[in-house]
Parts: sequence; C-alpha cells; structure tokens
Amino acid sequence: MHKKIKARRAVAKPHIKKDDQVVVLSGDDKGKKGRVLSVTSEKGCAIVEGINFMKRHTRPSKNVGKGGIIEKEAPIAVGRLGLLTPDGSKLTHAKIIKQGEEKNRVCVKTNEPLGRK
Repeated sequence: MHKKIKARRAVAKPHIKKDDQVVVLSGDDKGKKGRVLSVTSEKGCAIVEGINFMKRHTRPSKNVGKGGIIEKEAPIAVGRLGLLTPDGSKLTHAKIIKQGEEKNRVCVKTNEPLGRK
C-alpha cells in the first residue's frame, strides 16, 4: 500500500495576521524572528520577511531583466510560527478587545496593540 501524503490544511482563523512580529518555533530557521508579509488561510501558511528562502532560476525577460538565480521567501506553515510581543522579546497570544463599535487585537502579556500601527 502507498502512504498518503498530507496536504497543508486550511486554517479557519489564523492566530497571526499581516505585519505581526513572529518567531519560528521549529525547522531549519528555528529561533529566527521576522515580520509577516502575507497570510494564506486556505493553505495554512504565511510568508515571513527574511525566513525560509528558496532559490528560483529565471530566464532573462522584460519583466525580470537579466535573469539568473533569485532568492525569495517561501511560505511557512502557520503552526510553526509563534506570535511575539510588540517589543519582540517574549512569546505571547492575542486577544480581541471591544471598545464601542471597533475591535482591537492586543497582546495578552502587555495589553499593547498588535500588528499594524
């Protein structure tokens, strides 16, 4: 019998959002910190600045220019990322606080707003 390969699973509500500061919890880049550039909940992955680089061989074209080997960030599973406090020192979780009509994501440990500023 053949083994079934698990596909990356969709995440209903990822615990990280764009512009959050995160740290990698497992894998080759364990311990590295970075800012989230984008999150894809359908695939359960995120692209983090400066983490999980891949090399892409490209041909010369009008869009790319000269061509050659280009390094860029590849997606990483959301489960391998931990959310950091706004100052970037400790792991934390996010909670949502309602203030009148608007909702804000704040850090559980410091009660400071997370993400975009």
